[in-house]
Amino acid sequence: MVLGQLVKVTVPNYLSGLPIPDTFGGWFRLGFKDWLSLVPPAAAMAGFSYVTYLAFCPLGRPKPDSKVNLRISKENPKVVDSFDIEDISEKVCFCRCWRSENWPYCDGAHGKHNKETGDNVGPVVIKVNK
Repeated sequence: MVLGQLVKVTVPNYLSGLPIPDTFGGWFRLGFKDWLSLVPPAAAMAGFSYVTYLAFCPLGRPKPDSKVNLRISKENPKVVDSFDIEDISEKVCFCRCWRSENWPYCDGAHGKHNKETGDNVGPVVIKVNK
């Protein structure tokens, strides 16, 4: 009932009372109070437009840093590590999120990374059956 009253009576009465001119030149003849009364609906329209833009335009969203590797071996053009399988005793976990303090081994830093970014990266686990 309250929503119906708002939509059917209150909003139309408010909008019909706004000083919107019929001609282009009428905008230049508006007084200070007239302009002031146009601020709330203009702000509401701008806010609605901005929220709609963010919801439907993926380029409008701020992007996190697109680089995966933020700090490991940045002086090299490409980070490549190799391991001899014979040096692995039973199991080893290698980091894939590039956030490990114990690089190249996983220390669980992907958990925090996944929570912050919505990602689902995990380690590479190598098991050796002897």
